[in-house]
Amino acid sequence: MKLLDAIVRTNQKFVRPGAFPPLPKNPQKQFAIFTCMDTRLVDFLEPAMGIKRGDAKVIKNAGNTIVDPSGGVMRSLVAAVFLLGVEEIFVIGHKDCGMSSVDVGGLKEKMVARGIDLEAVDAKIPDLAHWLGAFSCPEENVERVVEVIRTSPLIPKDVPVHGLIFCPNDGQLEVVVRGY
Repeated sequence: MKLLDAIVRTNQKFVRPGAFPPLPKNPQKQFAIFTCMDTRLVDFLEPAMGIKRGDAKVIKNAGNTIVDPSGGVMRSLVAAVFLLGVEEIFVIGHKDCGMSSVDVGGLKEKMVARGIDLEAVDAKIPDLAHWLGAFSCPEENVERVVEVIRTSPLIPKDVPVHGLIFCPNDGQLEVVVRGY
């Protein structure tokens, strides 16, 4: 059975009309989380923070990085603040993040092996490491991202921006930047 078929079959068993109460679009706890897409955080970060479905807006990307200060992450945060009532922002990186050990040469080799034209990559993305948002230290990345958000002319100064590091092995959160 193909993965798509297995997911659709599981979904058909999951759906129970009326079993899930409708929730408002606005987060109940009025905060947004910007974190990494790492699969180890799925169904782990939120319970470790004591939040559940409907409590917070969660924005994810590789390495919880902001490469373009006017790009998708900022667009989502602006929408969260001005359209959905978000009053605080939490930037949450994690230990052992894959973006802290990116091998750009190896990545290019994998891309070429899958049929991507290396000349096209080099022409469109001259600095692949920067474009990916690669970094060496998760804590420093969190500090940098907090600063990008905090100094954005699009985020109100009265919105606290916090920075934390999460351990994907035991669930511990460490405060790196206290936004108050």
